[in-house]
Amino acid sequence: MNIRSRRRPQLAFNQPGTSALDSQYLRRHKADHSLLILTALLMVIGLVVVYSISPGLAASQGISQNHFIVKQLIDVSLGVIAFIVATQLPIEKVFKLAKPLAAIAIIGSLVVMFTPINEAYPAHRWIRFGGFSFQVVELIKFALIIWLAGWLAKRYRAGKVNDFKATLRPLLLIVLAAGFVIAKLQSDFGSAAVVVMIIGLMAYAVGVPLRRIAIVAAVVIALAGLAIASTPYRRDRITTFLNPEANCQLSGYHACQALTAIGSGGVFGQGLGFGTASFGYVPEPSNDSIFAVIAEKFGFIGTTIILVIYGLYISRLKKIIARSTNWAYRLIVVGVLAWFSTQMIINIGAMVGLLPLKGITLPLISQGGTSLVFLTAALGLVFQISRYTSYNVKEPEPTGGSFETKNNNLGGRRLGRAYHTAVTARPRT
Repeated sequence: MNIRSRRRPQLAFNQPGTSALDSQYLRRHKADHSLLILTALLMVIGLVVVYSISPGLAASQGISQNHFIVKQLIDVSLGVIAFIVATQLPIEKVFKLAKPLAAIAIIGSLVVMFTPINEAYPAHRWIRFGGFSFQVVELIKFALIIWLAGWLAKRYRAGKVNDFKATLRPLLLIVLAAGFVIAKLQSDFGSAAVVVMIIGLMAYAVGVPLRRIAIVAAVVIALAGLAIASTPYRRDRITTFLNPEANCQLSGYHACQALTAIGSGGVFGQGLGFGTASFGYVPEPSNDSIFAVIAEKFGFIGTTIILVIYGLYISRLKKIIARSTNWAYRLIVVGVLAWFSTQMIINIGAMVGLLPLKGITLPLISQGGTSLVFLTAALGLVFQISRYTSYNVKEPEPTGGSFETKNNNLGGRRLGRAYHTAVTARPRT
């Protein structure tokens, strides 16, 4: 029997996040296929919804009725390719790509400032060429997670997680730089919030004290408040959020129409092919406001199913985090979890009136090619990481030093096809 094909090669000590704990033979096992099923399910839901609203949306804009569904099919196809590539590309090579990807993201952030602004979207967020557009912030999210996972893992193994000069000060500078580029230069507060949450949760997961994270959060909130107070349209957006019904014809139009669409769906919804949200009433029905369209067509039952699917997805990501034996791998999943969940919360919260409106897509459902491609690539990495998890994880304490055994088998039950390190560390013939 070919031993090499049944187990993973021994991890090198110079890889990010590795230690003597990781130096055992880790046999590759079946991945968590529930991630694959949930990803496909959400993308199919997005295709169905976009297909159903394409005629009305096209009629309101005077274009071909197949325009939006064809675009969504292309985006989903690219997302599937990105997912497959990410599942096959060795993660060690992905870590080597972190710095080049970060450099490309920085260059892209500079280039986007000199690109023409679309009148419909007056912000420097997209690089446009021909009929295609590229949103730089999605690359920033992806590159940041890969680079930060390797960097924080190295800081942890060196025992410098709580070292101000080696770890905390660079993290603070990264937060401020990301906030300035994304929120100030690109006028994208929603994506800035997602990036800050990614950094914060990854730092917390690796052991940075919550007290210090809270101090940084207070600084960020104060700067965000200052930016909002100094910008008229941002002040108006907050005022509209607090009282959208005050001016439903102008500043509160989007919020009022979204709530109207959600309310008109009732319990069971109006069904596919019915409803008026896509006929120019709800702005951006195929991307930012797609949750309101889903509520109109499928009602309370349909939106509850969507929330359950997202809840299951987040639950699977949390279990992969708990079973990862490599800190760099674990931090990648933490970053993706922060990206996925924060974006979902901001989008749905804005549609139901719990958060101010932001231009954030609903993960894997909304139309938005750049967002879909990079998110599916990140989820592909998570799917690959799920092949090397264990339900008998020795988790390092946040301060370093001793190791504490955490048995995740819950009374001997196998969970998610994870393996037992004590068994699979031995060569099998």
